[in-house]
Amino acid sequence: MRRPRFRVSWFANIAFAFGAMRAHKLRSFLTLLGVMAGVATVIMMVSFVVGFNNAVTEGFTAFGTYLVQFQKYEPRFNGPNGPPEEQRNRRDLTIEDAQALKRLSTLAAAVSQERYHFQGVVVKAGRLEANGPQFLGTNPDYSVANTHYVQDGRFITDADVSHAARVCIIGTDVADALFPHRDPIDQELTVNGRAYRVIGLFEKKGSAFGGSNNNFVAVPISAFDDQFPEIKNGGGDTIHIATVPRRPEDYDALIEEETAIMRARRGLRPSQENDFAIFTSAGQLDNFRQVTGGVAAAMLVIAGIALLVGGVGVMNIMLVNVTQRTREIGLRKALGATRRDIATQFLIEAVTLSAVGGALGIAFGLGAAVAARYAFDFQAATHLWSVVVGFAVSTAVGLVFGMWPAVRASRQDPIEALRYE
Repeated sequence: MRRPRFRVSWFANIAFAFGAMRAHKLRSFLTLLGVMAGVATVIMMVSFVVGFNNAVTEGFTAFGTYLVQFQKYEPRFNGPNGPPEEQRNRRDLTIEDAQALKRLSTLAAAVSQERYHFQGVVVKAGRLEANGPQFLGTNPDYSVANTHYVQDGRFITDADVSHAARVCIIGTDVADALFPHRDPIDQELTVNGRAYRVIGLFEKKGSAFGGSNNNFVAVPISAFDDQFPEIKNGGGDTIHIATVPRRPEDYDALIEEETAIMRARRGLRPSQENDFAIFTSAGQLDNFRQVTGGVAAAMLVIAGIALLVGGVGVMNIMLVNVTQRTREIGLRKALGATRRDIATQFLIEAVTLSAVGGALGIAFGLGAAVAARYAFDFQAATHLWSVVVGFAVSTAVGLVFGMWPAVRASRQDPIEALRYE
């Protein structure tokens, strides 16, 4: 006659798991910490890295998807001493270089001459003052090259550049600060005490890298050089030359064509490297993604270590449970429970333990992402798939590290188990 099987439902096994956690609160909490830390790291990594990539993509898109910019210095962050000596010793880019590109390039839709003054510029209208705007000197091609157009008034003309006219186009931030209740067109403002007439208002363009794209004043490059000759003569930054192709499909060909023009103007031999930098939105975006990819890899390693520690903790606590519940195991086997029944019970307990840690880790990770949005004005991106992956990983940890304790429990001899004190 076959013995009746003593079977326990999945829900009862889960209840046993929670009962064991309540009975050993501190030990269970310490065990959960590893799993929680690993899953929380995964959630935060995905939120911050994806959010940062989105912000960087938005920032470079603001410059123009097909922008190609030539400049003296490489477009990367430098140390406290500024660019390397090799870059500082390069010849400056000049307005004549920009004019040559305009004349010789067959693929460029626009060639913008740009010179910037980022600090020490005071822009006022009466008693009102703008909040640290950028000051830009440029030519009529700026709008097309940078996809930044005026919404009211007009842009700089060739005549404005020829006569160094004291006219300007302002961003919406400057307009709001200096002319809050009136139309800024034909109003007067001063830049470090020099008067300019507002002839245009740029359309609003959002932000990039945490800074506004609407807080600047643009004037003819000749008027800029007249007011700040020290920058033109090498006391600050050299000219930037921004270009865009006539057609998107000519983007790569434009880079090759204009690079060849610049190399020929600077007398570089085929064996010599460029003595100028080429900035493209796509190139810089790839560089930033490589950096964030490295950060993500490092965080994954940390998350993996935390999950490994958590998994070992789950295995240890389950082995302790097996030892403490030896008589229970013997009793169940005497009542007809099979090895599979015993293994299933302890495996479910291990998965439940790690799943609780995973759920807590998900909650902590999402909470950190939300807190970052409000504390640092950083748009951390939360994705459903990262939550699913985090929970799946925590469950897998329970399955893998709960296997050995479950097998060990199932191999207990019922007679010896009932004799256990």
